[in-house]
Amino acid sequence: MLPFLDILFTVLHLLIIGFNLFGWIFPATRKLHFIFILITAFSWFILGIWFGMGYCPITDWQWQIKEKMGERNLPGSFITYFANKITGRSFSDAFINQVTLISFIAAALLSVYVNFLRRKRRR
Repeated sequence: MLPFLDILFTVLHLLIIGFNLFGWIFPATRKLHFIFILITAFSWFILGIWFGMGYCPITDWQWQIKEKMGERNLPGSFITYFANKITGRSFSDAFINQVTLISFIAAALLSVYVNFLRRKRRR
């Protein structure tokens, strides 16, 4: 059961990350994308006050599963873990966190633009 849950959380992570980065592109998903951006920001910056900046409950749950499966020395973020795993390299949490934050800010600004600013210009 644990390997299944680990795969499930990996797929969930990848879907959320992909949607956070690119959901603003499609008119049908723009409002939902903005909601996901808000939820992600809440998790990272509000829950992060208590659990550490960049906190993700999905990562927390997945790391509990991975630890039960015997994995140790897990990085602070799923993105670091996945980048290291698929490339065979060892990226630092600091580097991945910077890339992640820049990408998130860009996607959030694009979401604000397509959801609020662009619509007002057309009117």
